[in-house]
Amino acid sequence: MDNIDNRTMSMEQSRSQAATFFLAKVFNWMAIGLGLTGLTALLVTNSTGLQQVLFGNPILFYGLIFGELGLVFYLSARIEKISAQAATNLFLAYSVLNGLTLSAILLLYTGTSVAVTFFVAGGMFVSMAIYGTVTKKDLTGMGSFMFMGLVGMIIASVVNIFMASSMMSWVISAIGVIVFTGLTAYDVQKIIRIGGSGIMENGSAAIQKGAIMGALALYLDFINLFIHLLRFLGDRR
Repeated sequence: MDNIDNRTMSMEQSRSQAATFFLAKVFNWMAIGLGLTGLTALLVTNSTGLQQVLFGNPILFYGLIFGELGLVFYLSARIEKISAQAATNLFLAYSVLNGLTLSAILLLYTGTSVAVTFFVAGGMFVSMAIYGTVTKKDLTGMGSFMFMGLVGMIIASVVNIFMASSMMSWVISAIGVIVFTGLTAYDVQKIIRIGGSGIMENGSAAIQKGAIMGALALYLDFINLFIHLLRFLGDRR
């Protein structure tokens, strides 16, 4: 009996260590993605020439937006088919593209308010990431509820393109803060489960692709949380 208990404890410790290692790898790639996005956005906001190229041609700017969406959908749909290097390159390319388009939003707000909003979003993100790590509660139900909220947000945003309602825009942003705060905890818990489910035994390629998909999910949670908070905390130039 003692031998069985010892083996069980050893397996649990091994899974816990694997999950911790995998989560750290995911956060590393998320940080790299955010760093690339921030540097790219900073480069654009400090270059009049780049601003003229990006924002002087609406077709190019909207093409970049659709290119971002295409990369996310392609990466999500083809992750099992493409190589680990290709998945990594697509994630890095998405981070750069997002920096180009995000610079348009940052140019609307003062640098101080952007910095304050970034730290507030960071604090909220870290708090929910810790909650998702330590809680024993299954967050699957909450994740499903937040996903439904996300779908509702998308539909409302499309409708508001035609309505151009300032009030609806504020409501969408408020819902967005709640949705992406909740999704952060859910995604972290999901990543931990993936890390402890045996992915670490599937080879370096599987680990890398899993880490990239996890990093993409957390990256999107943070960026969207930041953007929606900016609606409330940002001071326009």
